[in-house]
Amino acid sequence: MGEASDSRELLPALAVLPGHLFWRAHARVAVALGAVLPAGVDIHAYAALLALSGGVTRSQQSLAQTISVSRTTMVRVAADLAAQGLVARVRNPEDRRSYALTRTPQGAAAARRWRRHAEDLEDSITAGFTLEDREELRTLLLRVAEADLAPDVPEPLRESIGFLITRVHTRMHREYMAVLEPLRIEPRDFGALTALEAMGPVSQAELARNLGVSGASMVQIVDDLENRGLLERRRLATDRRTQVLHPMPEVPDVLAAAARLADELTDTIFGNLSRARMKRLVGLLQRLVTAPATEPRNSSLHLLLVSTIVAP
Repeated sequence: MGEASDSRELLPALAVLPGHLFWRAHARVAVALGAVLPAGVDIHAYAALLALSGGVTRSQQSLAQTISVSRTTMVRVAADLAAQGLVARVRNPEDRRSYALTRTPQGAAAARRWRRHAEDLEDSITAGFTLEDREELRTLLLRVAEADLAPDVPEPLRESIGFLITRVHTRMHREYMAVLEPLRIEPRDFGALTALEAMGPVSQAELARNLGVSGASMVQIVDDLENRGLLERRRLATDRRTQVLHPMPEVPDVLAAAARLADELTDTIFGNLSRARMKRLVGLLQRLVTAPATEPRNSSLHLLLVSTIVAP
């Protein structure tokens, strides 16, 4: 959807949309990543080290499939891990055009260090949750994400709320992009127009706060919607320096069509959840999005997000 902000505001009209909730939950984890991850620590490295546990040797291609990253990303991660002495990288005997990776003792030690701090991360992104709430959220996320996970995804990643949120969000965004394409809008546009219809004419800054995006991302979204003819910037008569966003007459019809498509896709993605479980998942995600940030219990928190997000 765009660069995230640390806003905790959640507009009621958006709070009931699973697509928006998963984007906001994913964005919250991404914001935490940017705040705590030191230079030189890659977000994909820990997942790769986990997938190489037990002394196995794996090709880069199979490793990329297991941890759900692109081949290009895997090439970079493998090179970085090899340079740090965390994996041994040799030509794959089954395909001399590719490499096979084996985790070194140093890599195993690094994986253990990072894993120790995983509980601190869960505390950070589930502020105010009881242990029962956290386990329920993890169980619901895994039920939804299971179909999109490789069979050999390491257990620590299957148990990670941040990783599971990322996987579900990635699938939802990909499939929402496809179903909304005939309407010439994207998921971020659907959210922005839904918020604008609910709020009435507002400034870009206010809309950005309610969407949970940065000011720069909001400018891009508004530019695209204005080019599409779905909104218009107008200057206030009382303050010519301030621009207010107004939806155009076509918006209700576009939103109605988008909502029908989104509902059908939501039913498909969450089809294995009962109505009661879906309602519970929505409620838990609302709490995750709106909960205030917490300070880590451990100064090593900067390492722990490595174990939770493996984006495509």
